[in-house]
Amino acid sequence: MFDGNFKRFIFCSQLISFLTLFLCVAPAFAQGKVEYEISFPNAAHHEAEITVTFTGAPAGKPLEVRMSRSSPGRYSAQEFSKNVYSVRATDGSGAALSFTRPNPTQWNIAGHKGKVRITYTLFGDLGSGTFTGIDASMAHLSIPATFMWARGFENAPVTIRFKGLPGWKVATQLVPTGDPQVFTAPHLQYFMDSPTMLANFRLREWKIQSNGKTYTIRLAINDPAASDQEVDEFTEMCKKIVAEQNAIFGEAPDFDFGTYTFISNYVPQIGGDGMEHRNSTSLTSSRSIKGSPRGNLGTVSHEYFHAWNVERLRPKTLEPFSFEDANVSDGLWVGEGFTQYYGNLAMKRAGFSGDDASFARGLGFTINAIVNTPGRVLHGAIEMSQQAVYADGAPAADPNNLQNNFLSYYTYGSAVALGLDLTLRTKFTGKTLDGYMRQLWQDHGKHQKNYAPAKPYTIADLKTSLTRYTGDAAFANDFFKRFVEGHDVPDYEALLAKAGFQLRKARPGKLWLDGQLREQGGALSIGSPTLRTGPMYKAGLDRGDKILTFDGQTVSKPSDVQAILEKHKPGDTITVEAEQRGLKKTVQLTFTEDPALEVVAFESINKEVTAEMKKLRAEWLGSQIGRQ
Repeated sequence: MFDGNFKRFIFCSQLISFLTLFLCVAPAFAQGKVEYEISFPNAAHHEAEITVTFTGAPAGKPLEVRMSRSSPGRYSAQEFSKNVYSVRATDGSGAALSFTRPNPTQWNIAGHKGKVRITYTLFGDLGSGTFTGIDASMAHLSIPATFMWARGFENAPVTIRFKGLPGWKVATQLVPTGDPQVFTAPHLQYFMDSPTMLANFRLREWKIQSNGKTYTIRLAINDPAASDQEVDEFTEMCKKIVAEQNAIFGEAPDFDFGTYTFISNYVPQIGGDGMEHRNSTSLTSSRSIKGSPRGNLGTVSHEYFHAWNVERLRPKTLEPFSFEDANVSDGLWVGEGFTQYYGNLAMKRAGFSGDDASFARGLGFTINAIVNTPGRVLHGAIEMSQQAVYADGAPAADPNNLQNNFLSYYTYGSAVALGLDLTLRTKFTGKTLDGYMRQLWQDHGKHQKNYAPAKPYTIADLKTSLTRYTGDAAFANDFFKRFVEGHDVPDYEALLAKAGFQLRKARPGKLWLDGQLREQGGALSIGSPTLRTGPMYKAGLDRGDKILTFDGQTVSKPSDVQAILEKHKPGDTITVEAEQRGLKKTVQLTFTEDPALEVVAFESINKEVTAEMKKLRAEWLGSQIGRQ
């Protein structure tokens, strides 16, 4: 093209410009469009009637229409198609079309000539972040659990009309139009990520400023039991949480359409859940804020942090999200675990977690879990993340061994975050986990493209950003090798002591048994799996075993065993007679000290809290607003 012929160059340049403009428009045209309509004529029986029209399908090729098997924020596979029935399909003229079912989640529709209209009935009776719930008072819609979609239309624009019951309004992150019942989405990924509540909810709004822009934060709350005053009090608490978390990153996310919505459904018949989304979150609880507006605030804090972490600062293993299968990720220890840590920390900084001693007790639960859960010696933070497909609400009927093999990536990641935060604060001058999160935000979260992260991160990227932030590659490599890729735990005792907290045994000298004992039919049995690190497991006892004698005494209830425990000390060995699946056995059981740990504030055990400790606490646990 660049052959020295200037006129030819100008002509070709103009042609390229024209083709570029055409091609930029062409994909949406080629993809066609998708139009939905949903109504609730049988809401009392938890049904919705749904119509979806696909326009622009290639003629002569069957249209592959599907229900999702997974939902954004949930990493295990579900079978949403089980609640779909009375499916009918017609072409553009209204003539009936036949379809085949190549698998339980798919309908293949041929003979359509480019336009397919499908109607179906959906059943939904469990409103949550994952599932849809419908009744005469509200509809809480998980979009993947509700709406069919078609392969080949992933980039097509979406329009939806909500035809609710009288008095119902719509709360959603979908883009509003001039019609209050009609909303749009730029493409399938955004549509599927947009939970929607229809109810006679109350709406509270406030403005925030960030990077020269004004955003509207919306609280849509369906809680008939709460008074307007309690809703107002809850709103003010949410404002403080939002402000504290914006301060962590130094800015709010650039919410795509200028708003962020807390979709809060607090009614007795709903499932408890919190689920993050790009410009909104689904908050569901059977607990009203009546009498305790602070009661549901922890979920608000956790989910709002996700507006940065996971929604924009996102593992490459989750981008793009697959609706056809489970989503395996190596980064949930950051996405969920660091969010767990900051959800609690923001509550403290905003003044909603009591005094320092109360906050310390919460840290104790996290540390106790990572230190004493048997699964940590088998799997590190990355591998625990990858097991989410089995643990994150995955349907299962058979028993498993998760109690010995698994530690929630929420807890594991939160413990890693705590260790990294205190290490940064005590090893590097002026360095904190807040600062590292801001570094990650600049490196991999802030820049977005087509409503998705432009640079989703890998584990190597996380390490690189830690090196960039600290200027110490050896430290970053060592931390990841030991505490993320490996199975070590930070020296919490030494780290916490620098902040005036003590990690110690919760029940020194006391014995423990690693299986829950229960009385059943006049006999004593082990009602829960025993733990690999525990005395019962090591003695060969397991769930379902009947305990006949314990230290030579016949026992029939848990209190009988407890009385015997009081007479022994760690290291003592006794004889236990048991019946295991019909076979009687005699075993030797050696007692060990209860390994449970706790964290207490120095002042609660009459230890001095120095000025340096107070300074570290204030910088760590105090409000961050105005500090950056």
